[in-house]
Parts: sequence; C-alpha cells; structure tokens
Amino acid sequence: MLVKEFRVILPLTVEEYQVAQLYSVAEASKNETGGGEGVEVLKNEPFDNYPLLGNRYSSGQYTYKIYHLKSKVPGFIRILAPEGSLEVHEEAWNAYPYCRTIISAHELTGEKYKMREVVPIDISNDSVKTSDYKADEDPTKFKSEKTGRGPLIGPEWWKKCDPVMTCYKLVTCEFKWFGLQSRVEKFIQDVERRLFTNFHRQVFCWMDRWHGMTMDDIRRLEDKTKQELDKQRKVGEVRGTRSE
Repeated sequence: MLVKEFRVILPLTVEEYQVAQLYSVAEASKNETGGGEGVEVLKNEPFDNYPLLGNRYSSGQYTYKIYHLKSKVPGFIRILAPEGSLEVHEEAWNAYPYCRTIISAHELTGEKYKMREVVPIDISNDSVKTSDYKADEDPTKFKSEKTGRGPLIGPEWWKKCDPVMTCYKLVTCEFKWFGLQSRVEKFIQDVERRLFTNFHRQVFCWMDRWHGMTMDDIRRLEDKTKQELDKQRKVGEVRGTRSE
C-alpha cells in the first residue's frame, strides 16, 4: 500500500478554488474524452444528511463517474487485464472545502498515518512531460487580465502572492496482485502526481475563463458538459493523457 499526501500551493482564495476546480474538471474531462474512452458522468446531484468527517460536511454535491482508460495505462497492464476491466469507478461527495471519495479520506491514524508521504507540487517550477506541455498553460508565462495575478516566477513565488492557499490531495493506493503490486501502485501514484500537476497548472492559467462565475453557472456548465462527453466518447479518436 502506498499513501501520499500531495500539497499544491495556488494563488487563489479558498472560495475561488471551488469554482476554479469544478470549471477545470469539466473542461479537462472534454480534453480527455473521445474514441470510446474518457469520462462518463452517471450522476451529478445534491446530497444531504451524509456526514463526511465526524458530524461535519453533511451536504453538498455527489458525483458518480466512470473513467474508460484502455489506452491510458501501460502495456503490461493492458496485456494482463481482462477485457472491459480497464475502467475506474469514482464516487465523490463534495461538501466544499472537504471532499471524500470511496477510496480515500483524511484523518489517517496509526500505521497508515506513519506510511503517508508528503509530496509538494509546485505548478510553476516542477517539470512536466514534453507531451503535456502547453505554452498557454504555463504559469511562468500567464498573467490574468481580470485579476492581475501572475506570472509565477522564482523558486518561492508564493511568498510574493496574495491571496494564497494550499490544496491537499490524499491518495491511498492498494493493488493486490502478487508480483505486480509494488509496480502498479507506483505507477498509479506517479500518474496522480502528473495529473495533479497538469490540472492545477490549468486551474491557474484558465483563471480568466472561470473568474466571476457563480455556482449556478457551474451547474449549467456541468449539465452541458455531460451531454458533450456522451457524444465525444462515441466518435473521433482517443484524446488527452497517454501512458508513456
């Protein structure tokens, strides 16, 4: 089992991040969907009376998604995996600013807490794969016209930013398959870091697209995006992040 806590510093307020994250998830999903693969949204609805952390965070938005990933995993997994098994089912309860999925939660105790590795992510200075790089999603080059924030320059750019916040992403990975466990767990955690880095670069560099949107705007965008994803998944070519 591998347990990692990713920490991403962002030049946003906590309130701004709620809109920024949801907007960017919708847009990034479209970029990853096509040719029979990508994101399928089955449910996106409010929930209530379902405490996520003790007696707190009991209402918010519930989503149930399936990620169709055949071309996005290494060849050694595709060879061994049964047909139709390369799907990830994700249930998430988002009671912002706390979110829980069916496979991970904070408040670790005992051995899991001792196993946890803290992994800082610097969206400006951490390297990205050549295939992932886009000049218009480079925080060292982007300056927001709406807010005046950016570009993010220097080894500790966050010390010169106001506002600033940290996003915590906890990933617990356990893959029980003799001979492959450590290899697959490491692959999944490496992918998570890659996704968190690229995603939060987009969150910042798309600021002028989402800044000023309301939650009503976001819900309308999510409804429209679901319809687009259903169409995109059935046509065209596979899009987005590939295994390398």
